[in-house]
Amino acid sequence: MSVAEPELSVDFFAAVLGWTVIAEPGGSFTGWVGDRLAAQVVAGQEGWRLFFGGDEPRALRANSFVDSGRVLHGPWAPPPRHGEPCWAELVTGTPDDEYWVRELGWAVRGDLFTSARHGDPRPVAGTATSPTAGEPRWGVFFAVDDLPAACQRVSELDGRVSSGPGLLPLGVTASIESPHGGGCVLLEKPAGWGGNRAG
Repeated sequence: MSVAEPELSVDFFAAVLGWTVIAEPGGSFTGWVGDRLAAQVVAGQEGWRLFFGGDEPRALRANSFVDSGRVLHGPWAPPPRHGEPCWAELVTGTPDDEYWVRELGWAVRGDLFTSARHGDPRPVAGTATSPTAGEPRWGVFFAVDDLPAACQRVSELDGRVSSGPGLLPLGVTASIESPHGGGCVLLEKPAGWGGNRAG
């Protein structure tokens, strides 16, 4: 995540998501859940940047990249724990599914992108079309054990619950925003990557 105030922002998300924060060289911060990296927070104004597994590292559209390193989260990783990423969704005004199929080898099933990269096809990400969306952007969902308690903590820390809690096909979610920059969606108790859509 790239935000204007990385230290304050990572502290906010750590307090909501239970991350252990490590200050990294160059003024960035990483948030960890046990031995798994949940996020890196750096100075900037870009919001979330997603990295998808692939053979050839490169930049993609919509705040995303391909990295050939080990994939830490996704449909073939261990089930997400409290504070870990558990889903990604592309919000766009003009769908361009063919681009993602071509670049990442995904298939499209309704509002889901699926991949058979490591075996049977599984949902890897979602897509949502909004007439008010500007440039396409990937949003990030994080697992929480108790959504009402997490939303209460957001309010206590002067953050904002911008929508929810409410029921989506993934499960019960709420969108939150940090007072120091950055936002995400919380998903309560996902059994796997994609919550109720885990394949």
